[in-house]
Amino acid sequence: MPDFTEPPWSDIATVLRDHALSVLVIVVVAVVAMRLASLFVSGIVKALMDREATEGTAQELSAVELKKRMDTLDTFGVNAIHFFIVVIAALMILSTLDIDIGPAVAGLGIIGIAIGFGAQTLVRDYLNGALILIENQFAKGDVVRLAGVDGTVEDFTLRRTTLRDIDGVVHTIPNGEIRVASNLTRVWARINQDITLPYGTDIDRATAVVDAVGQAMAADPTWKRRLLEAPRVDRVDALGEGGITLKILGTVRAPDQWAAAGEFRKRLLAALESNGFQIPSAQRIEAVRDPARDPARDPARDPAS
Repeated sequence: MPDFTEPPWSDIATVLRDHALSVLVIVVVAVVAMRLASLFVSGIVKALMDREATEGTAQELSAVELKKRMDTLDTFGVNAIHFFIVVIAALMILSTLDIDIGPAVAGLGIIGIAIGFGAQTLVRDYLNGALILIENQFAKGDVVRLAGVDGTVEDFTLRRTTLRDIDGVVHTIPNGEIRVASNLTRVWARINQDITLPYGTDIDRATAVVDAVGQAMAADPTWKRRLLEAPRVDRVDALGEGGITLKILGTVRAPDQWAAAGEFRKRLLAALESNGFQIPSAQRIEAVRDPARDPARDPARDPAS
């Protein structure tokens, strides 16, 4: 056990005795500040998520998913504020103990600048991840398009998002790289189909056939719960070189959009064929030169003949 009557322990004991009250006050204030910061951050996060849950896109989240997001944001915010409080309290204690903190402050400043330049991308990732959580831009299981990649969200953290595309390839995307997040499975989606029919087609009759296909599909027990609005001809969309283009639109539950569109196309092709309609195919004309009749090989035009 050290002898506090002999240097340097006696000097340390004197410093602690003379400044014990000041150090204790700083520690108590720091602890109280950390507690208040936790309550403040929790309140802010809860207010933001409650607002999104009642007015924004987060209202479709389950209570478990909402709680998980709140805990993630709460932990991130609280830890960041606690770090700054601890650093400030430590510097104040050193100053109270008559220890020159000038070099320490200068060193922290240099380190802070270096970290700021080196970790600005990391900070951007975390901040953007927090905004994605608050705004509920997407969640696990959603099919999204991020940074030019289409896929299903398999994992999401404050720093990065993991997607698996249709080929099974896993893509890891830093959240800071996400400028536009396109969610393909948010509540509802469109069946958006164009068909081109030859000029001279009875458009009214073709429209009736297409609408009948949509109504039959909406009445099918397999599809009626998935379709929100039966596919139908919305308008004559274009008069092009290949024929008359009809725009067909319908509304479907978002996760079923690809299966529903495929089923509708299959039924539509069968209905058009059974009613005598033909979809024109692209025509290609190839010019083939006959060497026997090539003017360049005509002896009458051959200077050497």
